[in-house]
Amino acid sequence: MKRWIKINNLPIRFKLISHFLFVSIIPIICLGFLINWTVERVLEEQVNNNTFQLINKVNETLEFHLNNMQSITYFIAANKDIQQFLDQNQEEEVINKVNEYDMTDYLRKITTLSPEVAGLLVINSEGDYISNELYAPSEKNLTDEYWYQEAVDNKGIFKIIGKPKGRSITSLVNYKNDEVISVVRAIVDPYTQKVQGVILIDLKVRVIAETVRDIRLGKTGYLMVIDDQNNTIYQPNDPLIESIPDQWLEEKNTGTFSKLIKGQKLQFIFNKSPFANWTTIGVFPAEETIFEIREIRFYLVFFVFILMLFGIPVSYFLSNSISKPISELMRFMQKAEGGNLAVRYHENRHDEIGLLGRSFNKMLVQMNHLMFLTKRHERQKREAEFRSLQANINPHFLYNTLDTIQWMARKQKADDVAEVVESLAKLFRIGLSKGRDKITLSEEIEHIESYLIIQQIRYREKLNYQIQIGENYRSLYVLKFILQPIVENAIYHGIKERRGLGHITVTANAKEEKLSIIIQDDGVGMSELQLEEMRLALSEAIIRTENREENREKKGYGMLNVQARILLTFGEEYGIYIDSEKGVGTRVEITLPILGDYILKGDRPNA
Repeated sequence: MKRWIKINNLPIRFKLISHFLFVSIIPIICLGFLINWTVERVLEEQVNNNTFQLINKVNETLEFHLNNMQSITYFIAANKDIQQFLDQNQEEEVINKVNEYDMTDYLRKITTLSPEVAGLLVINSEGDYISNELYAPSEKNLTDEYWYQEAVDNKGIFKIIGKPKGRSITSLVNYKNDEVISVVRAIVDPYTQKVQGVILIDLKVRVIAETVRDIRLGKTGYLMVIDDQNNTIYQPNDPLIESIPDQWLEEKNTGTFSKLIKGQKLQFIFNKSPFANWTTIGVFPAEETIFEIREIRFYLVFFVFILMLFGIPVSYFLSNSISKPISELMRFMQKAEGGNLAVRYHENRHDEIGLLGRSFNKMLVQMNHLMFLTKRHERQKREAEFRSLQANINPHFLYNTLDTIQWMARKQKADDVAEVVESLAKLFRIGLSKGRDKITLSEEIEHIESYLIIQQIRYREKLNYQIQIGENYRSLYVLKFILQPIVENAIYHGIKERRGLGHITVTANAKEEKLSIIIQDDGVGMSELQLEEMRLALSEAIIRTENREENREKKGYGMLNVQARILLTFGEEYGIYIDSEKGVGTRVEITLPILGDYILKGDRPNA
């Protein structure tokens, strides 16, 4: 798990390079191993099949020559002169009549027709023999020879002796025993089953060598032939192995095996001829059979090397093309994180990185805008606090002075003057409010009621008012001085301009978890144009109240000030909504958050 976490912490460029290399190189290496394994298996199977085919061809050739020797024995046995020579029941005179010269000439003609024959010899049961080129010492009875006995024991069946050893026969051409292969067959009387004699034929080993020696297995491989006694019939002059142990063949007619000989692995493929009972064996170094496999393997390794040679730079280029813009964007973000919000991402890309960069630029623009608004709001709050501090100085002095005037007016029985002065004193007292920005709705109502009392004394026949605020709302907290400017507008721009008695009604209720205070009058109202201008001014209240000197003399400045204070304090969700109709009156609704007594504990409201 920790190792995986360390991998996650690696730079994305190294991850991409590793990913590209893993995706491209690993499959190629696996494919190379698969191809190498398949080719090795197919080539090995093909080599074995080809070698088996060559061995079978050699066996067929050997069988052809040996079969031909067998046919010659039958052909000789069928000759009448030979039959008379072998028949011991014939009278001696008859035997003498047999022309030995003609029989010898007959055998020589066979030799001429079959050049692979090195010598022919026909011997009867008495030891007399005739031959084309073979002869034996005069004192030697050839019926005692082992080859004669093997022919007799085989009872007329063709017998392959192999390379003869220790026999008493010599050739006029002086063939050595290891240069010929002897085959024998006994001539048996078909009526008495008595052996009349034996025909011996010497086959030139050169014939077999010519069949086998031109066949090469690889560079140094060859074919060799052994008989059923494991005697070598043929093998090249410089063999890879002198002899094949019997246990290697395991009495099987065909098969393959490999052995480590003198530090070299040799491959053996053998097949036994069913007619001659000889085994032809293919011997070759195993490494020569896999030479082509090595060549293919070399090309595969070279191909993988070339792919890696090009794959690594391509992987680096691709990973760099992806990671570089990410790294640049990261550097921009780090600069922005360090406080430099003026940086911008300028790459003209249309991929995900480009979209992310443009979103980053938009985020910085919005952050700058929000920071500008925050700074401006803070500046306005500080200015408001400064103005409030200045405004609190004079009301203290005026409040004390008015309290003195009220006391003097009551002493002189001037009750109207005393009432006006008392209301005015309340205005200043509530205006002070110990410097608090928020007061209870009850105090705010007391403030505008004092203001209305003063105005009602001034406009005795023009103004009437009603304040209908439930007790459950009076303990809620509101911003200070939010009702007086609106009531003042209702009096001076609505009630004052109409004929007859005018009414102002102040009500409060809760709506959608918000406090709604409504000031409604039945004054002259506003035209649609005036109403639109007023609504536009309210929507731009913060900006318009910043230029205080230019706008404070304009109509509705007090209402704009209230709107700006509400927006700055509680946000755009709250504020003033005005509706008016010419000749009917004006309705102003102030929406505020519901603030309980937790304000006094210093907690912030939800709004």
